Amino acid sequence: MSSSALHAPARPALWATAARVMVPALWLGLVIGISFIEAPLKFQAPGITIPLGLGIGRLVFFAMNLVEILLFILLLLGTVKRGTDRLWNWGVAAAGFILLLKTAAIRPGLSQRTDAVLAGTSEGGSLWHYAYIGAECLLTATLVTLMVMAVRRWVQISPR
Repeated sequence: MSSSALHAPARPALWATAARVMVPALWLGLVIGISFIEAPLKFQAPGITIPLGLGIGRLVFFAMNLVEILLFILLLLGTVKRGTDRLWNWGVAAAGFILLLKTAAIRPGLSQRTDAVLAGTSEGGSLWHYAYIGAECLLTATLVTLMVMAVRRWVQISPR
């Protein structure tokens, strides 16, 4: 190994840079597609009853949370490589905290509420829904911020 290779400037691995740019974009698309488009429209489809819509929603959001956890792990792996700064790390930590809040605190409350509606002991609607929407809005803002930071820092567009 040459001495110049030993003293090469520190650069993040290409896959880590790709993860920093692509994962927030993919995650944002998932949140917009499911939380802001599919979930509200589902109940407007002909023939969808409240129990059927809640059952579909429970399955979809469970799958979405699994994918979000995978995306966060990929983003975290891309972050631990060289080339990130404190602001980026705080953004990734914020996304992780919001994901943890949604998965561990808000979704169990929503599940209890869904169980009550399906059992006929509640008419639906609760503060848990507003908490989830608020968390999704915060996550959306965080992911947009991460995308802007990633593109500014790691995407180089060369003039023609």
